[in-house]
Amino acid sequence: MKKLFQLFLFLVLVLISIIFYNFYFSKSDTSKIDKKKENKTLIENENNLIKNLKYKVKFDNNSQYFITAELSELVYVDNIEIVKMQLVTARFIDENNIPLIIKSKEAVYNNNSYDTKFSQDITIKYMENSINSDNLYLNFTNNIVTIYNNVVYEGLQGLFKADNVVIDLVTKDIEIFMNNSKNKVSGISN
Repeated sequence: MKKLFQLFLFLVLVLISIIFYNFYFSKSDTSKIDKKKENKTLIENENNLIKNLKYKVKFDNNSQYFITAELSELVYVDNIEIVKMQLVTARFIDENNIPLIIKSKEAVYNNNSYDTKFSQDITIKYMENSINSDNLYLNFTNNIVTIYNNVVYEGLQGLFKADNVVIDLVTKDIEIFMNNSKNKVSGISN
């Protein structure tokens, strides 16, 4: 009888050990695998695609900035939301209610500083003037618009080709220049 009781206790101890092992150790391995799968899914879905995204920004001086894109991707760089946009239309309306309209195939918008880099087939409309270029940097940090690479200006004064146009958003001063100082801005005046 004593041996039977010892055998029973031994079997209960083995059974408890097996249950303990399965509960704490084998589940831990599967939970690690599940956590790895979950982390991989989060990394893959870290960037979000959005259709018809619109931003509206009002500045202290009563100027406004609107930007819309048919397709956008949100990414985060150093905890700053960066929006990669396609088929973009932007409007900057100054304090005098005069709009500057920008259209491009692509843009990168910083949601923290509102700075925007436009690229590919850019068209800029400002009053009676039109500018086409390959790149445009709308820098709200320094209140400057830099238009560069294959710049073609068409307006009341005529048609001009240059490498760079820099516009100060505060003073409205415009600087037109070439990358190489030996080259001259070409144009046909009216």
